[in-house]
Amino acid sequence: DIDHIIITTGGSEAILFGFMSCLDGGDEVIIPEPFYANYNGFAVAAGVVVKPITSVIETSFALPPFEDFERAITSKTKAIVICNPNNPTGYLYSRQEMEVLKSIIIKHNLYLFADEAYREFCYEGTHFSAMQLQGVDDHVILMDTISKRYSACGGRIGALVTKNKNVLQTVLKFAQARLSPPSYAQILGEAAVDLPANYFEKTKAEYKLRRDTIVKRLNDIPGVFCPNPGGAFYAIAKLPIDDADIFCQWLLEDFSYNNRTIMLAPATGFYGTPGQGKNEVRLAYVLNAASINFAMDCLEKALEQYPGTTLYNAPNSTSVLEKTS
Repeated sequence: DIDHIIITTGGSEAILFGFMSCLDGGDEVIIPEPFYANYNGFAVAAGVVVKPITSVIETSFALPPFEDFERAITSKTKAIVICNPNNPTGYLYSRQEMEVLKSIIIKHNLYLFADEAYREFCYEGTHFSAMQLQGVDDHVILMDTISKRYSACGGRIGALVTKNKNVLQTVLKFAQARLSPPSYAQILGEAAVDLPANYFEKTKAEYKLRRDTIVKRLNDIPGVFCPNPGGAFYAIAKLPIDDADIFCQWLLEDFSYNNRTIMLAPATGFYGTPGQGKNEVRLAYVLNAASINFAMDCLEKALEQYPGTTLYNAPNSTSVLEKTS
C-alpha cells in the first residue's frame, strides 16, 4: 500500500528518520553483532544507545538465542534492529528466527527495525520479510533502498515502510523539513521497477557464482573458515592471524604478490563489543569470479608470509607489532 511508504534520500535517511521518529534520547536499541557500522552513526545522531548481542561465526552468525535478548533488555530498551540478509555476514534470517523476534517485541512492546536492502539477493532459503509477521503492524519499521538491487548507490533513493500511522505522520514531518529526495533518481528508481523479471535471475546467478567461488577458495586455505552466506554479497571469514586490523594494514603497506595485493575490512569495525572479531575479516564478492580467484591467490600467499600468523602456533615467531616497534 503506497500509503505505508515514505520515499527517503537513500536507505540511510530511512534508518535515521525511523530512529528519530520512534526513539527518545537515551533510549536503547539491541542489534545482533557484527552489524552494519553506520548504525552507530545513526544512533549517535538520534541520541540513541546501541546494545550489541553477539552472533558467532561457528553458527554462521545465526540469530543469538532468545535468552541473550532477554538479558540485554532493560527499561530503556525500545527497539531491535536487524539487517536481513545481513551486512556484513550475509546471513539470511529464517521465518522461525523472525517469529522469535516477533515474540520478543510483543512481550516487551518494542519496535523492530528491519533493514531489507538485500532481500532480492538470497541464494538458499526464502526471504521472509518483517512486514509478513502477523499481529505486529504497529511494531515493524522496514527500511529499503534502490542502492543494492539496482546497483544505484549514488542515486540516493530509499524508503521507510510501516503500517503504524503515528510513526508515518512523524516521519513525514522530518521528510518535509528536508524538502525532497533527488528528483532524477526518483525517476530512475521508478523506471528500474519495470525492469524485466529475468534481471534479478541473471544478477542472482552471477552473485551466487561469486559467492560459491570465494567461499570454496577461502575454506581451501589452511586455517581459514568461512560459513556459507545465504544472501547479500558479503562474507566474514576467520583467519589464522593475531590481529585483523594489523593484518589488513600489513597487506596494503608491506605485501605484494605479482605487484598486487588484496584489501580487506577488519571485522572489528562491525562489532560493538571490544575484542570481538580480532581474527575475522569481511569480504565483498562484488568482483567477477576471475578477479576473486586472483584475490584468493593473494590472500593465500599473504597468510604464508604474514609474521603474525597463528596457523602453526609457533611460540618463538615474531609478531608484526614486534617487527615494527
